[in-house]
Amino acid sequence: MLALVSAVAVLGPLLAVPQRWHLPVVLGELLIGVALGRTGAGLVDAGDRTFAFLASVGFVLVMFVAGTHVPIRDPRLRGALGVGALRAAGVGVLAVPVGFGIARLFDTGHPGLYAVLLASSSAALVVPIVDSLHLTGEPILQLLPQVAIADTACIVALPLAIDPGHAGRAALGASAVIAGSAVLFGMLWYLERSGLRHRVHKVSEDRKFAVELRVNLAIVFALAALATVTHVSVMLAGFGYGLAVAAVGEPRRLARQLFAVTEGFLGPLFFVWLGASLDLRALGLSYTALGLLLGVGAVLVHLAMRVNGQPVAVGGLAAAQLGVPVAAATVGTQLHVLAPGEAAALIVGALLTIAVAILSGAVMPSAKSPAGSR
Repeated sequence: MLALVSAVAVLGPLLAVPQRWHLPVVLGELLIGVALGRTGAGLVDAGDRTFAFLASVGFVLVMFVAGTHVPIRDPRLRGALGVGALRAAGVGVLAVPVGFGIARLFDTGHPGLYAVLLASSSAALVVPIVDSLHLTGEPILQLLPQVAIADTACIVALPLAIDPGHAGRAALGASAVIAGSAVLFGMLWYLERSGLRHRVHKVSEDRKFAVELRVNLAIVFALAALATVTHVSVMLAGFGYGLAVAAVGEPRRLARQLFAVTEGFLGPLFFVWLGASLDLRALGLSYTALGLLLGVGAVLVHLAMRVNGQPVAVGGLAAAQLGVPVAAATVGTQLHVLAPGEAAALIVGALLTIAVAILSGAVMPSAKSPAGSR
């Protein structure tokens, strides 16, 4: 199974080869999983314990890498932080009645989950689009903190929204994981400022020990163990520690090593597993409509920030979702709180927002001259 998954995962990047399309690599991996799993040929079993376990490990690392990509230290964010935070909050406020309305319309009982999905953005999608298109200007500077704040807040809120019956337990667990991430940030900050991290890095680099990778994997899996014990998704553990690493500053060598481990094997395996676990045949007309309405709703609540001066194209780019819907589909499937076809509907909605974001980025003027490029 590992040989098959690793082989077909190579096909995932093919959709992303045409650079003008700006399609995320995970889209191809998801589609491959759909073709081989419950919806398609049935060649891979998402319920296999070994496959599911490795997918969980990949999920942790995908969220860890996503956390490290949040541009916390980017000096461009500081001046635009207030406007970005205001817009993220505005989208969140609008998402509540829309999410409740969609849940009532389809009688799914998940109004909080839908509100979180509608309010979310994806820094892992938006930042690469901005960089690849060389987008600049004040609206883009204000967009980055908006996306970072929305991404972080929705990742934290998702465990509480997806299973309201155990919200109290989830809140305690989330608090424990967040506190653990804060303690780890303090430790990382001390090691960086004292020079200990640099000395260990030098020895590790000279003698090819990969100490930083080993230590960081041990830490993120320990935090994931805390999340598991406290009945919180490992998603929060990976993302929380990723933010801690981003706040201190991720060493370039560690970033390359994590990229190799995650993007080279465990990340594609997770997305193939997720695609294999989805049953698109159970979508039907109702859940297809739910997915499309979630996608349209997410775009509309983000476009509503036009009232405080955000350009329409920038609002469409801000609506891009990936991490939160994927996490919701994964966690909801694991907890058995989603109806058959509902997890697939969440992915359909996310794909719609990705399409809108790609089109929005394409219509915005780019800065390709030497003076305008970064």
